[in-house]
Amino acid sequence: MIDFRSDTVTRPTAAMLDAMYNAPVGDDVFGEDPTVNKLEELSAGLFGKEAALFCPSGTMTNQIAIKCHTQPGDEVICERLSHIYQYEGGGIAFNSGCSVRLIDGDRGRVKAQQVKEAINPDDIHKPVSTLVSLENTGNRGGGSCYDFSDILAIKDVCKESGLKFHLDGARLFNALVAKNETCRQYGEAFDTISVCLSKGLGAPVGSVLIGPAEFIRKARRYRKVFGGGMRQAGSLAAAGIYALENHVARLADDHKHARQLAETLLKKDFTGEILPVETNIVIFEVKGRFTAPGLAAKLKEAGILAIAISPTQIRLVVHLDITPDMIAGTIDVLNAL
Repeated sequence: MIDFRSDTVTRPTAAMLDAMYNAPVGDDVFGEDPTVNKLEELSAGLFGKEAALFCPSGTMTNQIAIKCHTQPGDEVICERLSHIYQYEGGGIAFNSGCSVRLIDGDRGRVKAQQVKEAINPDDIHKPVSTLVSLENTGNRGGGSCYDFSDILAIKDVCKESGLKFHLDGARLFNALVAKNETCRQYGEAFDTISVCLSKGLGAPVGSVLIGPAEFIRKARRYRKVFGGGMRQAGSLAAAGIYALENHVARLADDHKHARQLAETLLKKDFTGEILPVETNIVIFEVKGRFTAPGLAAKLKEAGILAIAISPTQIRLVVHLDITPDMIAGTIDVLNAL
């Protein structure tokens, strides 16, 4: 099967498995796993931050960050399609007791003026605006990328208003490659950053939360509370190290393959609007002789897995396990429909 359902389906390469097998391990809850410590130091260093924390998932790193930045009754500001709001099980309310102010952005992206207008006044009737969270790239925005100038403008709004600034960077490295940006730029812009290792970077498990040392000390406590303390986790951390050292530049191949799929889809009579393809995600409208679920079922008959993310939209995600031959085969199937 050719699996475009998500970049979370990637499997470790042979070289990554070798690194995992040979990784020295210890008890990470005691801070004694040398490979986990190395991953955390590497991650923090890339972004110019003091410390980092290895966790099982990006949902956990995001939720820990929100918990550390807020108090119950506070309000988190984010775009309406944000993963922290749409796909983390109501965790903002459940874990942190916070409300959410949603902004209608452009493919998951917001502007500084929108953030400024979303900040509550000092009024006892309203929740305290405490945290702004951005997502880059934007999953439901079709892998959309922020212009870095917009991020800096939002940072200025946060600084002026005394709000913390968090980045859900689950696919941040896709944005860095697509926009020719650096980790250090983002480390300087945001207070905290969550980076996923198990999507386009190809590790089997794990995300890293990056920030100031005192913040990460507090985050480590909440990781334990959330049940995320891992013991001999060095084997998993080794995969993350290998991914960061070997799988970043190749993301450009995924972006090229995604554009090839979009170019083919544009020629089909069942394709409506296609969101601009900036990175590794293609989201397109299905119309006419197919519904989105119907087209997904038709593709599955041909050995291609895709997800209907709504009654009228399909998402294709290109990743490490998708080869040029698989792209060519998928294009042949689409052309035959």
